[in-house]
Amino acid sequence: MKNTGNGGPPGRFFSPAPEAGVLRCGLCPRRCRIPEGGWGACRVRGNAGGRGHIPYYGYVTALAPDPIEKKPLYHFRPGSYILSAGFAGCNLRCPFCQNWHISQTTNTPGRRFSPEELVAAALEEALPQIAYTYSEPLVHAEYLLDCMALARKAGIANVLISNGCINSGAAGEILSRTDAANIDLKCFSEKTYSSILGGELKTVLDFITLAAGRGVHTELTTLVVPGLNDGEKELENCGEFIAGLCRDGEGLGTIPWHLSAYHPGYRWDAPATGGGALREAASRARKRLRYVYTGNIAGETNDTLCSACGRPLIKRRDYRIDTAGLELADEGRGSFYRCAACKNPAPVRGA
Repeated sequence: MKNTGNGGPPGRFFSPAPEAGVLRCGLCPRRCRIPEGGWGACRVRGNAGGRGHIPYYGYVTALAPDPIEKKPLYHFRPGSYILSAGFAGCNLRCPFCQNWHISQTTNTPGRRFSPEELVAAALEEALPQIAYTYSEPLVHAEYLLDCMALARKAGIANVLISNGCINSGAAGEILSRTDAANIDLKCFSEKTYSSILGGELKTVLDFITLAAGRGVHTELTTLVVPGLNDGEKELENCGEFIAGLCRDGEGLGTIPWHLSAYHPGYRWDAPATGGGALREAASRARKRLRYVYTGNIAGETNDTLCSACGRPLIKRRDYRIDTAGLELADEGRGSFYRCAACKNPAPVRGA
């Protein structure tokens, strides 16, 4: 589908610019000035006759059941499956993008799903959760808000997989309907965000802080790219920020951090992230954070251990999951997971 066509409701988050016929999109920190007939940097938000134009409303480029660990979410409903819906377009321009064939273009196969149809698809598959994922769902904020409202009514959890680069007004609305999120923390350099990625570090940090503060189950991912963000000091800064969001009694951060291996693709040809280097980075990060996982390495094991007795709560090898170390308990304050061995509460959120 190309940048043409009609359809979709009127777009929100637009306002008139000083120039005649020009709109400003206020959804993300780019604040694109869009002339009549033009498009924002995301390629999916435009100006038609002086009105916000979102013709890709409901245009889904991929729809499939996934293990929830693939998102990756390791502490939210472990071992379950989720209906993943992908879109087209993105407001960032990461030259190392691993999903560039849908994020950096709108000329990609797909079909339209109304919010009702997407929720019905989850119900038909008996999947109690929907992930908005693959490219950047936030540039389709209007569609997300409509789908999330219907999903909540149907008892379906909303899971957001995002770069987190969205302004506060829309962020608050979307997070109020979000049950769990994995948010990219691509680096800890404002210069890298602005000059290479086309985003804004502060906006992402604010989004992550807002998600964690509102009780959204939050996990973070950093794609470790050699020569870009793999410096020891930069990863240390990321870990320090994450640790400051939520700590346990020992002073360790409790928000899971996924360090993912980069592989050459799109416009970036640096060598792939070495498994040894990624594991070393994870080991250093565990000085501040209790739950650090390595990903995008075949055959990798990523167990979640009980903070009290050290036994495995969840064993993982790729997407093979063993939750025998968890048990569901109810002590008059609602059901919760705990360690099957020592009965210490587990850092895992269930249904």
